[in-house]
Amino acid sequence: MSTSKQRPGALQGIRVVDFGHHVAGPLAAVMLADQGADVVHVDRPGVTPPVDDAFFNRGKRRISLDLKDAADLGVARDLVRRADVLIENFRPGVMDRLGLGWEELRAANPRLVYCSLPGFAADDPRAGVPGWEGVIAAATGNCRIRAGHAPDGWDDTRPTYTAIPVASNFAAFCGAFAIVASLTARQRTGRGDRVEVPLFDAMFEAIGGSGAYPVARGLPPERAISSNGSGTYRCSDGRYVQFNPIGATPRFLVWFLDAAGVTAWVGEGLTDRARLDRDPELRRLLHDRLTALFLTRPAGEWEELAGVAGVPLAAVRTLAEWLENDHARASGQVVVVDDPELGATAMPGSAVWLSATPALPGRPRHLPDADRAEILAELASPADPPSAEVASPGGASPAHPPRVEAGPVADSIAGPVALPYAGRRVVDLTQILAGPSAGRILVEFGADVVKINSPQRRVGAHGFVNRGKQTILVDVKSSQGQQILWRLIDEADVLTHNFPERTAERYGLGYEHVRARRPDIVYVSVSCYGYGGPWAGRRGYETQGQAATGIMTRAGGDGRPAVLGPYNVLDYGTGAMAAFAAAVGIYHRELTDAGQQVRTSLTQTGGYQQASFAVRPAHELRAVTPGGNVPGGERAAEPSGPEALGLSAWHRFYQAADRWFFLGATRRSLPVLREVPGLEQALSGLDGSDDDAVAAALQTAFRTATASEWTGRLTEAGLGAHPVTTLAELMADPWARSQGLTVTQISEEAGEVVMPGIAIRVHGNPPRLGHPVRRPGADAHEVLDRIGLAGSAETLEQAWAVQMSALPSGWEHF
Repeated sequence: MSTSKQRPGALQGIRVVDFGHHVAGPLAAVMLADQGADVVHVDRPGVTPPVDDAFFNRGKRRISLDLKDAADLGVARDLVRRADVLIENFRPGVMDRLGLGWEELRAANPRLVYCSLPGFAADDPRAGVPGWEGVIAAATGNCRIRAGHAPDGWDDTRPTYTAIPVASNFAAFCGAFAIVASLTARQRTGRGDRVEVPLFDAMFEAIGGSGAYPVARGLPPERAISSNGSGTYRCSDGRYVQFNPIGATPRFLVWFLDAAGVTAWVGEGLTDRARLDRDPELRRLLHDRLTALFLTRPAGEWEELAGVAGVPLAAVRTLAEWLENDHARASGQVVVVDDPELGATAMPGSAVWLSATPALPGRPRHLPDADRAEILAELASPADPPSAEVASPGGASPAHPPRVEAGPVADSIAGPVALPYAGRRVVDLTQILAGPSAGRILVEFGADVVKINSPQRRVGAHGFVNRGKQTILVDVKSSQGQQILWRLIDEADVLTHNFPERTAERYGLGYEHVRARRPDIVYVSVSCYGYGGPWAGRRGYETQGQAATGIMTRAGGDGRPAVLGPYNVLDYGTGAMAAFAAAVGIYHRELTDAGQQVRTSLTQTGGYQQASFAVRPAHELRAVTPGGNVPGGERAAEPSGPEALGLSAWHRFYQAADRWFFLGATRRSLPVLREVPGLEQALSGLDGSDDDAVAAALQTAFRTATASEWTGRLTEAGLGAHPVTTLAELMADPWARSQGLTVTQISEEAGEVVMPGIAIRVHGNPPRLGHPVRRPGADAHEVLDRIGLAGSAETLEQAWAVQMSALPSGWEHF
């Protein structure tokens, strides 16, 4: 493949062959293409691309190859021999049978980074089970309604189906990060590696803190977020807002009540956090008062009022409205691409933004096989080196040799090597879940991360997301605290924060401030709404991101909007995105010695979680009415709402004699289903044309045996099926434990704790599990000693610049 086709971008010069299909593989590849990689997508001949092809294959070149044809298979092998990266998401064994497996290809191209994104891992007993999203959702408990959002009288054992491909998306996010990390490691070693992120494994990244708990307390029951009046409220125009004034103090609630003209509520004790926490009647009174208050104005007015007041609140929109939203367009989270078939088409922009190496999301897709002649001509020419990377004789990056070497990690290729970010130092100023998750992922790939929290206050979410980090409590607003912070920045490679736009500048910590002192820093910014548009300074959390981008509308169906699923898919998804942004920034820095600002947001992740639905020709968007939808709905055939069980009779949740399970099949599976023991009579006389009749027949039959029995019979027949697994069962599952997907560590504060492990597999250089989380601030002496301030520790503590005693809890919310 010729480098003449490459354009500016951090991954310029990297060649990718994308064998992906559906979501996971193409999404990981488009994230690389947007950062400048030269991606060739391999299509199956004769397949008509769906509408979302305009997004999933934008910016890529394309060739159609029949991998069962010897000549076409030879072309595919030639492509890979010249590539830096291969991406595929077939079931385990498929690529090996084609002669395109890792073991064979690395012999021909030792520098290849080979990324597999199957449903289940090759060593998983379920490796042969088709990894439909519903199957993975059943296997990982991602089929429950969020606490507080279920309809009245809801049966908690009943699953719910979402068409958002959460597992595929997380596999893509993690896979793209791991690919760039492996490319960075390759600069040191000269060798490629095999990355594997099965969809099942990727869901442990999505589960996050929901699966973390001290053993002595057990897995806590799911609770609705209701502190300080949090909730979804109907407004005077019939629309809804999502209000979430959470935090260690009631400041957001007080600000909101002041702006709304009801400051008198403060005197009634309705903002007393301690009383609200212990008095359910007071919480109910606050909720009732807010319910009446929100009915006095339309949703848009409340959103503007809250935005000015600095309060986390968002009007609930549809995805179509988000695609036309002024902020989404101005911030680049939505772009309009001139598609060769659809014309001007709105779709998600780049997953991450980089200041020095801008992303390239505006390049339209090529149609299948459009680049055949060019690609074949390149393959006929003498081969170029796979990329422009050069490793120094000592094995380290010439621009940034590691300060310290990590302990050796077994490398199946040729001896011990350091993890990709060994010797790299990160200063982590982020709070809550998204930003800290990025730091935790960097720790797992070798980085040394110092987590900074504010002293003399509750830390909140700390446990799982800060595993493996050093922790110190510093007042970064004080002059003495800034002295500590700047000494840490002076030795850092990466700085991460999640301040809203302009807040970091007020602290003297904006990118230009830091860049003036450290021009090579990779400066990672994470926010709710992104930067550059009119909402850049607004605050928000997971729920505001879901409300603004249409996810709550999709999850709620035709009724009241609801937060999607049991897991924080935007918080942890944005954590993976921020890790990807940092990885791209570090990769560029390793090659050029230049730093830059990189950033992402909850709403960018919200768009990517819905990318399968977020491709809209401009003429369709113009048909959207305020508060409404594209004619016919977001997607006429898409199931939505809590009552949804699946796509069709062939692809949905069913109730067996003891519990629910998911059946993953298609209408073409009818002959196979008729041969499954126990279904012969149930399906006789049905031709499959009446979906309701098939569903009724299957439901009656499935009640006659257990979910385990039915899934055994169905998977034996080659169909997808899995019992619905609870989170408690999943976190204690012996196989998940044996693979490190769930782990147990000993916390100095909480004793034995259970939590998700590492979702990403790198076979030659596996990531490491960080040390157990320490109580916030527990590493202050060691950190101060490292930066030469150990002798000033007592003075700094007396000045309230640092807190080293009476440390807060790190596990109180788990």
